[in-house]
Amino acid sequence: MNFKQTVNWLYSQLPVFQRDGFFKHKLSLDSIRNVCYKLNNPQNNFKSIHVAGTNGKGSSSHMLASIFYEAGYKVGLYTSPHLNTFRERIKINGLMISEHDVIDFVKNNKSYFVKNKISFFEMTVAMAFDYFSNSQVDIAIIETGLGGRLDATNIIDPILSLITNVGLDHQEFLGTEIRKIAFEKAGIIKKNIPIVISEYQQDIHDIFLNKAKKMNSSIFLPDDFDESEYPTDLNGCFQRKNVKGVVKVIELISEFNIKDKIIKKGLLNIVKNTNLRARWDVINESPKVVLDVGHNLHAFKENLKMFNNLNYDKLRIVIGFVKGKDFIKILKLLPKSAVYYFCQPNNSRALPVEQIYDYSKKIKLKGNSFSCVKSAYKASLNDSNQNDFIYVGGSNFVVADLLK
Repeated sequence: MNFKQTVNWLYSQLPVFQRDGFFKHKLSLDSIRNVCYKLNNPQNNFKSIHVAGTNGKGSSSHMLASIFYEAGYKVGLYTSPHLNTFRERIKINGLMISEHDVIDFVKNNKSYFVKNKISFFEMTVAMAFDYFSNSQVDIAIIETGLGGRLDATNIIDPILSLITNVGLDHQEFLGTEIRKIAFEKAGIIKKNIPIVISEYQQDIHDIFLNKAKKMNSSIFLPDDFDESEYPTDLNGCFQRKNVKGVVKVIELISEFNIKDKIIKKGLLNIVKNTNLRARWDVINESPKVVLDVGHNLHAFKENLKMFNNLNYDKLRIVIGFVKGKDFIKILKLLPKSAVYYFCQPNNSRALPVEQIYDYSKKIKLKGNSFSCVKSAYKASLNDSNQNDFIYVGGSNFVVADLLK
């Protein structure tokens, strides 16, 4: 199989969340442990940092990778989902895994995967662990995919773990209450391994405290400092919380001896060092156009703060969703003064645009519906003057369609 065929097989072999809204949410980590045992447990051959959270875990993971890179280390980075190519999920020093390595890994293990009904996510996690081990990385930043406790990444023995925050997302798998979701995130807290919590949330912090006590793990909150001390090339005021958590993580990992000036350099070169995209990503200046992958209520509350702090003539929002997201609460939150361009990403998980548009009319939002992201975006540009502001988001798939 060539690369395209290989990736298509990965997606189509089993029904997975990324493809059609159904997730093979296994009730144990036995499968991923068995896969890694077959591969001689590659996850034990490198040091790692484990990162979980509802929002900010991707940005925080890239921040950490950039800092370690600036310090001269060989850094593995595993994140999900991707925007343009599967290879984005697995990187070393900002460079994506090669097509050849993806093809070889699947070819060498395909019969085992089929026989044992290994899920897409388990395959990709195992691929990352195997690649990082073979490449002899000094450290790997491993982002959870969903939750934490039963996430396939949760078989690593990290030197430290980080939980960014907890909000309502993936409720069909993690629970409908924030404390239940916090319990799942707390599942990455391991015995005698320090844990950093980027954002203190009073109503759930006891869950982290109790789990840390049970696991004899030291728990840390970030130090309070002036955000101007640690500027970053990532836009968005919400990145301040992520920066504080990341700085605390580096401070606690004394064995790598990363000095403050390196932390600052790493935070200023995240996009350059890791090729991170779509975190309040400005792709045009006149009119200003921003792409952002935030897709839940917590993320849109942060976006609303950004809208309120910007100067523009007219706010134009190009937006679409996937099934399972609470688009009603998000639309109710968004400003009625904006003009909306509702669209449907090219993905089987996409929420029909008619459903979004019909509801928007009920709450008196001004806008139109479009069959695809490209047509919605073009319409927003045609309607804009140079002082308008265009926001594109609602789903990773909306942003991915536009980047393509």
